[in-house]
Amino acid sequence: MKKVLKITAILGVLITLSACGNLKDSDLANNPTTSNSQKKKYQTTSTNDNSYNVLLKNGKYLTSPISGLTANDNDNNVDERALESQLMNLSHNQFSTGKYVFQEGQELNQATVTDWLGRYSKSNKEGLNPKKAAKGKSYEPIILDQILEQDYLTKNGSSYKLGGISLGLALNSVDYYNKKDGGPEYQTKISRNQQESFGKEAANKVIKRIRKQKGMKNIPILIGLFSKTSKDSLVGGNYFAYGIANANSSKINEWKTVSYRSQILPVVGNEKAINSSDATAFSDFKSAIQDYFPNISGVTANVQYQNGKLSQMNITVTTQFYGYAQVESFTRLVASSAKKYLPTNAPIEIKITSVNDVQALIAKNSADDGYSVHIFGGE
Repeated sequence: MKKVLKITAILGVLITLSACGNLKDSDLANNPTTSNSQKKKYQTTSTNDNSYNVLLKNGKYLTSPISGLTANDNDNNVDERALESQLMNLSHNQFSTGKYVFQEGQELNQATVTDWLGRYSKSNKEGLNPKKAAKGKSYEPIILDQILEQDYLTKNGSSYKLGGISLGLALNSVDYYNKKDGGPEYQTKISRNQQESFGKEAANKVIKRIRKQKGMKNIPILIGLFSKTSKDSLVGGNYFAYGIANANSSKINEWKTVSYRSQILPVVGNEKAINSSDATAFSDFKSAIQDYFPNISGVTANVQYQNGKLSQMNITVTTQFYGYAQVESFTRLVASSAKKYLPTNAPIEIKITSVNDVQALIAKNSADDGYSVHIFGGE
């Protein structure tokens, strides 16, 4: 097991922070561990009403010590951003953006979560994954692959205090393994029923353990169950259930079903579009921009739906030209076509890329926003 660096997650954080706007200063209590009692400086980013402000410490973004920690190395990178963004969306149900600020998880440490992601054994009784099958028995798959923590804090005078925690339990839908070192790779599929049964049991175990930590008895804990896709899938996974352990409770008494769906456009073969209107809008957009230059390699979209409603559309346009004038004029066309053809009721991100790098970014962060345009290496 090792800590894997997720490039897509880092890009997602950078994009999120760059869109957050102005910083607000907040002086916190003196630091008792320093002889001079130097005052710590906290800042929060200023965003719109639909997004969380982010708490910065001494001007720095705090990363979680368990970020990227997984039970195995066979991860699909497209899962990472969905794991984070969808958990933040679920957190809106419990922790309002007007009252709480966001910070990456700081309560669970790497050593603890490493043990939790391991198999249960005599030497690791904290392991949440099934114990290794006895010799001659069927392989027991690794089901829990990752734990994501997000902290939500409230203003407390001139300081901030922890007001709630959200945890995402990422559950494998496919487990890849080798029967011996250097041998061929095998795979075992894990059904949704297996994921759900295991995930709910693991969630209550995690809650009981967190309650034993200092100061954690009365902190509301939201836990979401996330189904990871196979490692070669182009579409990220989705949450399918979540529940809340209220203050002083050591278990989740009620689980709610979540309807998240993802798809790549254009659809291929006999696959049916989740929403035919959105698929047609994307097709019209694609046709409009492909006619501009003959050497565009591809235009694809990753669309995400929550409860049947489009929640995000991420489009990638791959080009084979590199001149600034070409990129600049093409970017203007793409922005104009986006306004004309694409759905207006959801956040949209359009990346114009070459084989080597990102050339331009066009995005709107909410349904009500206008598009912003940035051309790399230029304006």
